[in-house]
Amino acid sequence: MTAIPQPRKSPRQLRSQHTVETILQATARVLAAHGYAGTNTNLIAETAGVSVGSLYQYFPNKNALIAALHDRHDNQMLDVIDGVLDSNPAATLRERVAAIVQAMLHAHLLEPALHRVLEREFPLFDQPHEHSRADQDIHRRMRHLLEFHRDEIAQQDRDLATYVVLRIMESLVHAAALEPPAGFSPEQLEHAVVDAVMGYLDTSPSPARPAPRKAAKKTARR
Repeated sequence: MTAIPQPRKSPRQLRSQHTVETILQATARVLAAHGYAGTNTNLIAETAGVSVGSLYQYFPNKNALIAALHDRHDNQMLDVIDGVLDSNPAATLRERVAAIVQAMLHAHLLEPALHRVLEREFPLFDQPHEHSRADQDIHRRMRHLLEFHRDEIAQQDRDLATYVVLRIMESLVHAAALEPPAGFSPEQLEHAVVDAVMGYLDTSPSPARPAPRKAAKKTARR
């Protein structure tokens, strides 16, 4: 298994952090404009207004840059969930799920071309790899959310429910951002994703099925 490339070092000083952020923003623009195959470190450095040497201080190659973008995206999603959890304590589960979905969809729609490259053209992310710390934190936050609202959901295995809810959100939000169906507004898509999540978590009992009708006995002719 090929390991996901890591940065050479993490920036500590404010100036270094600004340089890295500038490089990552340039990476996002170049990827969106040229795709994975057309992206290289020289073009990224030129777009960022830094030397290639400065870029290589932090990132050994373009895959490390894209991996850093992916991690930044995960951290943005973590901030979204934290913001929802820290908001109105009286909110219902549906209201919190709707807030998370709305923020996720908005974040993806800001840079759809970039997300298309990250999801479809970056080969290393098609291979199994260990989840990032942000992924693990997102899972813990969602698990906490479902536990807090345990009286509102029917799923007793909340570890499994956490996995399913995150996959529903991830799959449908990505699809809505990358391949939006014609004729539907973002609000309609948002409500549809929320309905899908809440349909899985629904506490209402399944409707009773009517008893099968018995076949009428035929009376034998004499």
